[in-house]
Amino acid sequence: MEANTTETKKTMLSGIQPSGDLHLGNYLGAIKNWSGRSDEFDCFYFMADLHAITVRQNPADLRRRTLEQLAQYIACGLDPEKNTLFIQSHVHQHAELGWVLGCFTMFGELSRMTQFKDKSAKHQDNINGGLFTYPSLMAADILLYQPDFVPVGADQKQHVELTRNIVQRFNGVYGDVFKMPEFYSTKEGARVMCLTAPENKMSKSAPEGCVFLMEKPEDIARKFKRAITDSDTEHCVRFDAENKPGVSNLMNIYAAVTGKGMDEIETEFDGQGYGTFKTAVGEAVIETLRPIREEATRILSDKAYLESVYRNGAEKASRVAEKTLRKVYKKVGFIPR
Repeated sequence: MEANTTETKKTMLSGIQPSGDLHLGNYLGAIKNWSGRSDEFDCFYFMADLHAITVRQNPADLRRRTLEQLAQYIACGLDPEKNTLFIQSHVHQHAELGWVLGCFTMFGELSRMTQFKDKSAKHQDNINGGLFTYPSLMAADILLYQPDFVPVGADQKQHVELTRNIVQRFNGVYGDVFKMPEFYSTKEGARVMCLTAPENKMSKSAPEGCVFLMEKPEDIARKFKRAITDSDTEHCVRFDAENKPGVSNLMNIYAAVTGKGMDEIETEFDGQGYGTFKTAVGEAVIETLRPIREEATRILSDKAYLESVYRNGAEKASRVAEKTLRKVYKKVGFIPR
């Protein structure tokens, strides 16, 4: 989820849940592009730990993944001096505005959320209230920073539409409190699919088809050697997303990490089998992720530095968020603190 706003400098905000380790899809699809935006945007990136607990988490694992995610953000090029990096639960305004906006979100709207239906089916033993109402918290994540534009993937578009409904409803009662966020078309990074089921996006829920940023090189190599290619008889490296989804996914990944075009890749592996191609893709990914893994490991060993990053980030984010929350509290009739 991301958000842009136009004031002196546009603001971009994005959060990823630390419910699992960051993977190649996260990196090539989003994080890789973030580091170049700090000159144009005032960027806020957070670890969405409040959202993560809609599904039961092991507390020690959640703490570890949250810090690892922060270290990986920095290792991927997000300079804390140019970007605001923070942990969502450290900025109390997210939860406070989430409650207020929950009171302006209709039961019927929440019950129609596709992700609620999907997650309920996967976690039938834990269909909790947070799972049902988290789109109101997501609206708060966005609206605290008064965005003009919200660039999101197709899987989150429904939540932004709900956010717009909430803005319309709240402003209809209290006047111009929130800006109406607009969808923002931006060039997305590579769409990375699962190595073992290329019809699905790469996901931590299918670990054998998912390459994690901190994974050992030998494990990455093994996963690419086992990657699904195609069952056709030509066995050639040719881009055809519809008829050769496995090979096309590997070509997309190879293109993203090497900068080569599809025609160039087809020429490079002309006459060679899938085995050679899969090995080459695996090696290219290993070398792309190696400096990230090594730098993240170094950063994780410096606990004082990490703590200073998330403390400073939370302080800055809180200052921005408090302006919106104070205005909302006054409008709904709360006595100032």
